[in-house]
Amino acid sequence: MPAVSAGPEIERLIALLARLPGLGPRSARRAALFLIKKRELLMAPLAAALTAAIETIQVCRVCGNIDSQNPCTICTDPQRDPSVILVVADVGDLWALERAHALKARYHVLGGTLSPLDGIGPDDLTIDALIKRAHDPAVREVILALNATVDGQSTAHYITDLLHDTEVKVTRLAHGVPVGGELDYLDEGTLAAAIRSRTPF
Repeated sequence: MPAVSAGPEIERLIALLARLPGLGPRSARRAALFLIKKRELLMAPLAAALTAAIETIQVCRVCGNIDSQNPCTICTDPQRDPSVILVVADVGDLWALERAHALKARYHVLGGTLSPLDGIGPDDLTIDALIKRAHDPAVREVILALNATVDGQSTAHYITDLLHDTEVKVTRLAHGVPVGGELDYLDEGTLAAAIRSRTPF
């Protein structure tokens, strides 16, 4: 039986922090110790922010984003192009695309990707809501911004099949050589995708 090095409240804090992605037991101990040392500066504001998040954050009924308002800030932004829906698997992907400032489109969060091995089927995702949104006459393009994994690509093919009877153009993100990438360091699959997706210079 391991020796107890702190009181139950601190041990509970460490255990909860250890559940966060990227933090193991040792990292959680260091994070807990840092928070305790900076109680007034960090711990109290963090606790207040967590309480506020619990009370206000909700899932957008239109796109599936998380925000403190419903519909979310992106869905209510008049500067967004209503003719383009950018489909992502998770909210983290939406945030990544927003950081890139590449496109002022509307989003649709699926809530994951199809994964028969994990028991995730079409009914577990918001695919039906996406198809309904795509039938809006204002929508002209659906961009499938899904991971280049087997599950991501099978989800993309499934959605494309469901949209074949619409007037909507279905596109996907380009795959291949990243900006600043050197060919010698890339895997064969990425190089093959880059050759297939080549564009005029």
